[in-house]
Amino acid sequence: MDAVHVGVPFGPTALSEMEQLKVTKVYVMANKSSKPMVENFVKTLDEKGFLAAPINCDVSMGGVEDGLLKACNEAVSVNADCVLTIGGGAVQDAGKFVRLWLSAADGEKATVKGIQAAQNRDPMPPLPPQICCPNSFAMAELTHVAGLVTKDNVKSGAAHPSMMPTVVIFDTDLSRGLPDWVKFGTALRGVEHAIGAICHPKATSDIRTRALQGLVLVNKGLKGMVENQDSEAAQVNCYLGGWMAIRALNTGCYPSIAHLIQNHYSARFNVHQGSCSGILSARILEYHRQKSLLYQITIARALDTGNDGDQPLPHAATFVSDLVATLPGVAKDHADANVDEEMLREFAEYMYNQHGEKLNRLSPKPFCSAEDFLEMLTRPIATL
Repeated sequence: MDAVHVGVPFGPTALSEMEQLKVTKVYVMANKSSKPMVENFVKTLDEKGFLAAPINCDVSMGGVEDGLLKACNEAVSVNADCVLTIGGGAVQDAGKFVRLWLSAADGEKATVKGIQAAQNRDPMPPLPPQICCPNSFAMAELTHVAGLVTKDNVKSGAAHPSMMPTVVIFDTDLSRGLPDWVKFGTALRGVEHAIGAICHPKATSDIRTRALQGLVLVNKGLKGMVENQDSEAAQVNCYLGGWMAIRALNTGCYPSIAHLIQNHYSARFNVHQGSCSGILSARILEYHRQKSLLYQITIARALDTGNDGDQPLPHAATFVSDLVATLPGVAKDHADANVDEEMLREFAEYMYNQHGEKLNRLSPKPFCSAEDFLEMLTRPIATL
């Protein structure tokens, strides 16, 4: 990664970076909700002769296979030499896949298997640059991992150090008008990333320190956005804290136990990952509390902004569930996502049978059966 710009206008900054990169055919991908905010900039690119194709808005939540493959094929057809991604995590990840396919395509149409095979090349050829302009706090633009959802609603993806984007530009204007479930849900993911790193079995003291610093900033930013969701200072706090948290998680701790569970929950039930955190994060913390108690005490202290020290410190899971309760648009329980008990039982059996070994490598407390997993999923929030 060459540069990260925070709190600056995306248009002139992106144009300057393109000129430095000496690119000539920029393939632009954006969320449909972001398209009206960037149309003038795309027009500028066209006038300067940089635009490779009309703006692509085919990538949907989670990076569903059909829209992703269409973008890959279109970018190849116009010989794009740079990818500009504007929007949330799905678009940022899709841009990584497009770059991977641009470096691998040899006349054939893109497939998930073909894209995933491209990640295993050794040596990996240079990928075209990617300039990311996120409109939320998902932090996909700051990782070399990319996720997608197959036609069978299964979470999949690819990863390679070369897939790390080239430039990131966070402009708070791009988040204006976002629905609450996106703005607050993606910011909540910063909390998830931090606690995932802190409680990870492979975390070091340096990783935990960085994650705790990020957690403090995200918590401050979220509370500031609850008061004024367009506050530039609050959004910058969420972004900087989220950046620190995802860096901590990606330093040998990805995925966390919550990431694994929530990625599959999201794909299976079509639930935004912010709401997955709202529903599951506190429950997962509570499940392994006794095995990660010392680390959870540090989480509770980082989230505690009102205790003068005279009162007993609540559990970390309590702080997380109390924070989630204040966030507009974020699901708080399974019923909010139309997920019932029978669906949860089937999900628990699937996760334990298909991913039990990996779950137990990542969880401070192992799951001994699908019933253990189901008990964690269904624990009433009020009892945390």
